[in-house]
Amino acid sequence: MASPRVTKRILHATAWLFVLYLAVAYVALPLAWTHHDRQPAIANLSMRTHTEQGIPADPINVGAIGAHETLLLAFAKAGWTPADPITLMSSLAIAESVVLHRPDSRAPVSSHYFDGRKQDFAFEKQVGGSAAQRHHIRFWKALETGSEGKPLWLASATFDRGVGLSRFTGQITHHTDPDIDAERDFVIDDLTHAGVVGDIYEITGSGTTLHARNGEGDPYFTDGEVKMVVLKDEAPESQTAPLRMASPTYVARKRLLFDAYRSLRRWIL
Repeated sequence: MASPRVTKRILHATAWLFVLYLAVAYVALPLAWTHHDRQPAIANLSMRTHTEQGIPADPINVGAIGAHETLLLAFAKAGWTPADPITLMSSLAIAESVVLHRPDSRAPVSSHYFDGRKQDFAFEKQVGGSAAQRHHIRFWKALETGSEGKPLWLASATFDRGVGLSRFTGQITHHTDPDIDAERDFVIDDLTHAGVVGDIYEITGSGTTLHARNGEGDPYFTDGEVKMVVLKDEAPESQTAPLRMASPTYVARKRLLFDAYRSLRRWIL
């Protein structure tokens, strides 16, 4: 049986180890994975959207730098169309599109909220012959003037893979693909191929997430990064590849680990 002095030392060591664990797990590591060097003014934003009922929804995973008109023209050139507001007529139109398998390239998207505001606008790109499957993205103006001296927009991009019932409310809704990073990259690649992107870099988003659910109860996973694009004010005479700014070394290493997780997940599922 250990002496009281030994027992006391063991308790002290255990207490210090627990304090060290808290410091590393809840302070040091979260700070190590965070980088807002190019946009420090948004470092304190939550980077998560919410439904009208306050349910946590899709993470912010895309950002754009440019005037409102520049953003509209960029997506138009990339083949995206603005989503119509939700009205009785637009709701009936999307229902007809899904049921009768007819195109509806401007089908409405549900309202999500970021920093207390509904999205300023949304774009979509239909897949197939109806609105059942589509790429879509919601945008909010986060800063009137970002680090580049232009408006900064944050967005959540997801892929609608079909129509069903919400896990949380029971309402008819779209169900989204869980790999939201793939949709983020699709948006960036689409804009890049359209020749409207000047620079590309990353900032910290919602954080690495291996399994979570959005506002409709659909699962998702993400490396937690937001890909930012600096849009060109005017289309150049000769298209040049955008400058992809390097991320910190630890972010690149995190991506390698997360890519391995993504591959393993796909193999298992």
